[in-house]
Amino acid sequence: MASIGAGSATTGLPGRRADVELRLPADSAFASVLRTTTAGLAARLDFPIDDIEDLRIAVGEASAMVLPQAAPGSDLTCRFYMAHAELTVSVAVSAAGPVTPDYDSFAWQVLTTLASRAKAASDDGSFAITLTMESGHPEIGI
Repeated sequence: MASIGAGSATTGLPGRRADVELRLPADSAFASVLRTTTAGLAARLDFPIDDIEDLRIAVGEASAMVLPQAAPGSDLTCRFYMAHAELTVSVAVSAAGPVTPDYDSFAWQVLTTLASRAKAASDDGSFAITLTMESGHPEIGI
């Protein structure tokens, strides 16, 4: 179910309402929905095709990192924040326990190579990865 909702302090951009919020079952079978939604929003922002593909891959890696930490029966919550020539995506799950992000993993290395910025946060029973992609063409806009 897709919804528009408010961001929280634990995921996304604190104090800022998400432009789009997508809630899916925390199951890797739904990762393609997340990647497709991300690509559609980046296209709406007129990102170049190479940036869109990099963003799809980075979001796929973020979901691959958070999904194994999901509590049974929980949701994968994705918040999208759109700005001029920039898209920020927060991918979060309710964690089954405390999570220490693996900054040496291949997935993290791919994600941080493709995204302009990335961070991981684990608190209050949740685990989130937030990444930002800045367009290669900053003259574009919403």
